[in-house]
Amino acid sequence: MNQSSEPFQENRDYIIKNLKHTTNAPAAEGAGLLGEIEGTLQGHRDGHGFLIPDDGSADIYLPAQETQAVMHGDRLRVRIVRMDKRGRPEGRVLEILERKKRPIIGRLLLESGVWLVAPEDRRMGQDILIPKNGIANATAGQVVAVELTEPPSLYSKPVGRVVEVLGEIDDPGMEIEIAVRKYDVPHRFSPETLAQSAKLPERLRAADLKHRIDLRDVALVTIDGEDARDFDDAVYCEPFKQGRGKKAFEGWRLLVAIADVSHYVKPGEPLDADAYERATSVYFPRRVIPMLPEKLSNGLCSLNPYEDRLSMVCDMLVSTDGEVTAYQFYPAVICSHARFTYTEVAAILGNTHGPEAAKRRELVPHLLHLHEVYRALLAERNRRGAVDFETTETQIVCDDNGRIEKIVPRVRNEAHRLIEEAMLAANVCSADFILGSKHPSLYRVHEGPTPEKRQTLQAYLRSLGIGMGLSEDPSPREFQQLAEATKDRADAQQIHQMLLRSMQQAIYTGTNSGHFGLAYPAYTHFTSPIRRYPDLLVHRVIKALLGNKRYTLDASKMNVPQAPKRPGRAAPPNPAEARNEGERWEVVGAHCSANERRADEASRDVEAWLKCRYMRDRLGEVFAGTVSAVTSFGLFVQLDELYVEGLVHITELGGEYFRFDEVRQELRGERTGIRYVTGARVQVQVSRVDLDGRRIDFRLVRDDEEARLLARTPAGRSPGKAAPKSAGRKRTPKTAVETLEDVRQADRDVKKSRKAVVASLHPVKAAQQAAKRAATKAAKKTAAKSTPRKRR
Repeated sequence: MNQSSEPFQENRDYIIKNLKHTTNAPAAEGAGLLGEIEGTLQGHRDGHGFLIPDDGSADIYLPAQETQAVMHGDRLRVRIVRMDKRGRPEGRVLEILERKKRPIIGRLLLESGVWLVAPEDRRMGQDILIPKNGIANATAGQVVAVELTEPPSLYSKPVGRVVEVLGEIDDPGMEIEIAVRKYDVPHRFSPETLAQSAKLPERLRAADLKHRIDLRDVALVTIDGEDARDFDDAVYCEPFKQGRGKKAFEGWRLLVAIADVSHYVKPGEPLDADAYERATSVYFPRRVIPMLPEKLSNGLCSLNPYEDRLSMVCDMLVSTDGEVTAYQFYPAVICSHARFTYTEVAAILGNTHGPEAAKRRELVPHLLHLHEVYRALLAERNRRGAVDFETTETQIVCDDNGRIEKIVPRVRNEAHRLIEEAMLAANVCSADFILGSKHPSLYRVHEGPTPEKRQTLQAYLRSLGIGMGLSEDPSPREFQQLAEATKDRADAQQIHQMLLRSMQQAIYTGTNSGHFGLAYPAYTHFTSPIRRYPDLLVHRVIKALLGNKRYTLDASKMNVPQAPKRPGRAAPPNPAEARNEGERWEVVGAHCSANERRADEASRDVEAWLKCRYMRDRLGEVFAGTVSAVTSFGLFVQLDELYVEGLVHITELGGEYFRFDEVRQELRGERTGIRYVTGARVQVQVSRVDLDGRRIDFRLVRDDEEARLLARTPAGRSPGKAAPKSAGRKRTPKTAVETLEDVRQADRDVKKSRKAVVASLHPVKAAQQAAKRAATKAAKKTAAKSTPRKRR
């Protein structure tokens, strides 16, 4: 299960994550008042910053005067000098331990004869001065990479020189060039790697086939998306029966063949060094930055149709109940019999006599067998209680200039699920094989909710009146049952989002803790070695075990920066201090997890830029949308037609005070009682697009009834009464009695309008209160009649 820093920089999840700097964070664990602590500076566009401590304790606020001589990304030593009213630490910079050495990306500007670069990453906080002899061949307005020659000080701005000219801001693909440098994504292979890649053969040699099982006559096929270029996996299935009586087996034989990247990428070689540095391929609209050179990723390793390829095969027996009863791994040589797309396979499964099936008639029976084993595996998944949320994924369709043409929902059909179940089965078998052999490896671990997140979720469910709760140690089945029980509610999307957010992010680690979302006791990534380094390591471990050997991590793998501590987890071991095999695997896991998150952030940044550019041409247009998230500072709304998300700031919600209810995840107006919750339907107008900040702002468009409820009655005027026309003559000043009467009338009008608002929002409650007042009035009247009057 995929679990796919300045405010408003990339998306709402990024914004919400940065709210940790303004909430009740506890004081640093590692240092108290006047204590010293080391960490990395996270700048803010407003000039101040936060120190992110190395030990994972609470962030330390640094006011603007403390960040004048430092920049985002610098490593500092800070002393905690005070605590604010909420117990949050504030620091003073004592020492700059290390300056960030990466080039800074920005736009070259000429202002009043002075050349400067405005950093694209607003967290840098200040512009960079460029001497006239340091602009290279760049011109004003171009995007450049700058290397600092003089760091900032208390009395001067940083100075730098242009080291690379990327081009004009409107050039096709410029957003990708910016993102890969902004997030330090390696995008150029070393000369040694390119030289080694060039020496690789164009096709298989006889020596490559030794000690491999020949499966070229087996009808293995690849099933991928229309735009896929590298094919990691091929599948095949046939019915299988064995034995008689009680020992009889009936089911299917499922083969999952994975590209054998480990045959070409050996430990300690340049190819391996570059692949480990990247750790994953990075996917952008219309462009991929691969983990391996194209000769391998799209050539020798890719399971292209009708070409002989080396592979590692997971050969499984699946019972009619969907249980994998036996499996084996072996190296093989295969030849893919066809390259299918998901759409094509879904059409064949939907109509075996249709035109798509007629083109592939000889392979249709094999696809039907794959569908049968998929149904059995899916039934076992349901019995296991794995979490399965239906979420809407989108795909960006670009034009020839790299700009968004349209954004369409990515529909998951039976073919997507078929391949997913086959890959899950192979991944589980690889984890079981390694775990049973007691060999160290990388596991894909996904843990359930922390106690704090569980309590927050429990309170949220109670606030919605959902009787189903969670146990002290919740299981995946409980989450799935909650999802099933609430799927028909109007706020189902909101509830499922909260269920998803309560779980922790999946990571790579050398310690197996199981996969909560998939309800597996052990799980690895085995099926995508072309684009994920952890899969390549798992292949090496399996190959070593098949040869009765052990795979030992190369010492060069420890030459990586220390991964940051994650909330709720122990600090990862320092690479320089990793002494035993277990600690080395933990270092590698932390490195791969961090690079996976980096790739996700870079991809989101590019998508956010493209969406901002897309919406810039729609300023002033009105769209229908759904509230996708509620925060203390406003509402995030996703447009129905365009699948673009933007922010309605709280100041756009009307002239009253709104309270944020964290438990209910809603904003409620104190005067009118109007509520905004996730899943609410709204009309919005595109009011502002900030391309540099990756921010889209909406303005709420209210219907007539809502506008009437929020309208305030001007003082001294009855509702519906027109303002008196001026006669052009001097007005007589009012007496004190008249002024007092005006104040009383205004007070009566305000009370009357408030009652009308409450009555329209809560008609049942208003009717009950009116009946109660009438009963009280009648009782008083009766009592007055029965009471004898005194004579005067």
